[in-house]
Amino acid sequence: MLTSKQRSYLKSLAINIPDILHVGKEGVTANVVVQAKDALRSRELIKGKVQQNCMEAFSDVVEQLATSTDSDVVQTIGSKFVLYKRNHTDPKIEIPKKAKK
Repeated sequence: MLTSKQRSYLKSLAINIPDILHVGKEGVTANVVVQAKDALRSRELIKGKVQQNCMEAFSDVVEQLATSTDSDVVQTIGSKFVLYKRNHTDPKIEIPKKAKK
């Protein structure tokens, strides 16, 4: 689970990255999940778009992808979304640490 500070930092990084994942009219398929997992493994932060012809609700698509890839939803705006999953073996992004209680 991401804190608001971490989420804000990841949002600032996501501004400059292109959409690399597109969910079409068939929704979340096994191929889309594999593409998302591969992209998260190599990049840690990905941006995607749900096409207008998608039959599933936008929020359902994003939740399905986050659950099936075991990632965190950073942001959803319109038809775009940002997912983050830390690569524990080869981290690319250093996010701010959680505040100590």
